[in-house]
Amino acid sequence: MTDQTTGTIPETPDRLPTRPLGPSGLSASILTLGAMTFGAETDEQEAFRQLDRFRSTGGSMIDTADGYAGGESERIVGRWLADRRPDDVLVATKGRFAPPSGSSGASRRGLVRAVDASLRRLGIDAIDLYLVHGWDVDAPVAETLGTLTDLVAAGKIHHVGWSNVTGWQLSEIVTTARLERLVPPCVIQPQYNLLDRGIEPEVLPACLANGLGVTPWSPLGGGWLTGKYSADRRPSGTTRLGEDPGRGVEAYDGRNTDRTWRVIDALTAVAADHGRPPGHIAIAWLLNRPGVASVLLGARTVEQLEQNLGAASVELDDDQMARLTAASAPGLPPYPYGMIEDFCGVEVWRRLGTAASSDQTAG
Repeated sequence: MTDQTTGTIPETPDRLPTRPLGPSGLSASILTLGAMTFGAETDEQEAFRQLDRFRSTGGSMIDTADGYAGGESERIVGRWLADRRPDDVLVATKGRFAPPSGSSGASRRGLVRAVDASLRRLGIDAIDLYLVHGWDVDAPVAETLGTLTDLVAAGKIHHVGWSNVTGWQLSEIVTTARLERLVPPCVIQPQYNLLDRGIEPEVLPACLANGLGVTPWSPLGGGWLTGKYSADRRPSGTTRLGEDPGRGVEAYDGRNTDRTWRVIDALTAVAADHGRPPGHIAIAWLLNRPGVASVLLGARTVEQLEQNLGAASVELDDDQMARLTAASAPGLPPYPYGMIEDFCGVEVWRRLGTAASSDQTAG
């Protein structure tokens, strides 16, 4: 795929740089290949092409989940692993929302069955990074962490993380692990992009305070940050929103707001400065945010993957980062954040570019 701004193929580094995955001792490439499309929007042959291309750039982590395409995503990744036998690739998968034939939830029963099923589908002896896919109100945190600790001791998983949690939930996870001497998470996997900075008031500061790595999903906001949508024309055709305008958190009616277009205007301007597509700049902004270890890329085709890999070679200067951060600042309620800043001198939200006094609301 060519760069829509310059008409040239975007430059991809010879080898992707790596960063630590929190306190795990592992390092991963700054871009991770997300396999959510495998078995659903992407067939096996195309998935193999993506996996081969990603690995050829030094990409070192593949992220999937037991719930993607009813487990077929894990099966495709497993067949690729069996065929290529790479020794330089980390496998991350998630459990909590299992396929119909599995066992859902983050209870001991649910996680043990989910991990065993994922190992069978992936065809491996151990999962490098196993993430709980979301909070389970019915499973005590100590039970979930105790189960993960036992699975690490059994050699079935090496490191653990969590996806889709609030700040208080993350604090409970970390505190329980510390007090009960259970395996702690090393990474958190949230939605994070220029259009959704909802992790910044609580989740991101908690990650920074505890040294956890952040591996964001949806860096392009479901396609919004590629510049392919417009305010006066509903999406159509073979795009995610063209096929389903009400799709999840990136639904057209939910994101077709003045704030969204302010962000996209700023993004487009910085992209023009670099002669790059807007998506490169959106990913580069994320890679420059505090705590971010690796950004998940999801693609239907190898051409889309190729386009996104070029983001790794973008270098944003301080002024460009500031322009994007200011344009996308969601604003914070004056209480308690503004008051905390006033009487404690806490600078974390200012450092993150989310001003408590901003009148730009998330809508």
